Amino acid sequence: MVKICCIGAGYVGGPTMAVIALKCPKIEVAVVDISVSRIAAWNGDQLPIYEPGLEDVVTQCRGRNLFFSTDIEKHVAEADIVFVSVNTPTKTQGLGAGKAADLTYWESAARMIANVSNSNKIVVEKSTVPVKTAEAIEKILTHNSREIKYQILSNPEFLAEGTAIQDLFNPDRVLIGGRETPEGQKAIQALKDVYAHWVPEDRIITTNLWSAELSKLAANAFLAQRISSVNAMSALCEATGADVTQVSHAIGKDTRIGPRFLNSSVGFGGSCFQKDILNLVYICECNGLTEVANYWKQVIKVNDYQKNRFVNRIVSSMFNTVSGKKIAILGFAFKKDTGDTRETPAIDVCKGLLGDKAKLSIYDPQVTEDQIQRDLSMKKFDWDHPIHLQPMSPPASKQVNVVWDAYQAAKDAHGVCILTEWDEFKTLDYQKIFDNMRKPAYIFDGRNILDVEKLREIGFIVYSIGKPLDPWHKDTLAVA
Repeated sequence: MVKICCIGAGYVGGPTMAVIALKCPKIEVAVVDISVSRIAAWNGDQLPIYEPGLEDVVTQCRGRNLFFSTDIEKHVAEADIVFVSVNTPTKTQGLGAGKAADLTYWESAARMIANVSNSNKIVVEKSTVPVKTAEAIEKILTHNSREIKYQILSNPEFLAEGTAIQDLFNPDRVLIGGRETPEGQKAIQALKDVYAHWVPEDRIITTNLWSAELSKLAANAFLAQRISSVNAMSALCEATGADVTQVSHAIGKDTRIGPRFLNSSVGFGGSCFQKDILNLVYICECNGLTEVANYWKQVIKVNDYQKNRFVNRIVSSMFNTVSGKKIAILGFAFKKDTGDTRETPAIDVCKGLLGDKAKLSIYDPQVTEDQIQRDLSMKKFDWDHPIHLQPMSPPASKQVNVVWDAYQAAKDAHGVCILTEWDEFKTLDYQKIFDNMRKPAYIFDGRNILDVEKLREIGFIVYSIGKPLDPWHKDTLAVA
């Protein structure tokens, strides 16, 4: 029986290995992690991450050919294929601080693999890593190998949170990069054989190592670029009276552009977009490509501008101060159908409002109070370290109240901010919300999911990104 081990039981490693176990019943899959609490959750009734369909997959396979364990060395030693899906945070100090990826955890994993292995192995990069990481890992393994042979493959993940299981069941492509040697091609074929259990062969793309590594960064950079582009247009729409939804629909009908990732919002979030672009910027700078680096920097600058603009719109609408005012925050996850808060725009929006001494009442159906308080107290990039290395849970902020009901969040509030596009927010009783709010009652739709005209008929003063402004807003300053 082929044995697979995945180091890292997070958002990528857990779901990916669960689906491999489901689709390949003759392969034994072990997911290992140093976090005792995380592994306990994977083995329990409450999985450590929320993803539609994941629980059903895990339940079918767990204990049969899918195992979660903290006995890392045992499972790595026994494995034929080792996936490495560890944290690759952005460096906060030293060379490349603020841009370069910190490969401390990757290097540690590679050294451990070299120390415990007693048979030849295929080592697969599953984390998003900088170009040429495979070369560094290869050097570590081969210089500590004791005659054991390793092949390094890059197999970046392209799943989207919220639809991860369906993305894994029916991927638009699986990318495998390896050495262009007989041994490298044999390793590529071994991994292709795993995915071929359920993925059509024409969707399994093979490249050299460097192309696979760069393709992941490029894919996320292109997607983030589209979001920043439409968000830049949203600011112009507000200034001119155009409607960004209509503009997006019109340009999305162009088959050369297409309709996806053209929804204007308060900004993009998630674990990959900003981190990967910063990584791309650093690689460009290291290769003397200053103009290319500056181009990609602008994608992040526009994203930051959009979040700042949203906060400024809220403050300026409320007579230039939110000090002591209650603001309801509906949604804290970076997108619907996930509990993931990494780089969520809600963090920057909340911090901006807290900086003006607002009182926040936050509701998200999947994010815990502890996570929200942690996110609002952490320094930038701390979130990407293993949880045991993150700051301990801080004392609850007196300015932040986390509730488990949208109506409770909005009760006696001066304004409501929609920061995640959860479906339930589209069907709330906004007349009831209006009746229980302070007046004038404001709604700031950061996801463009609400019927603006109906809200105005109720009596709300409404701001929806990229939509024609209320007369109330036309005289207020909202530049970042």
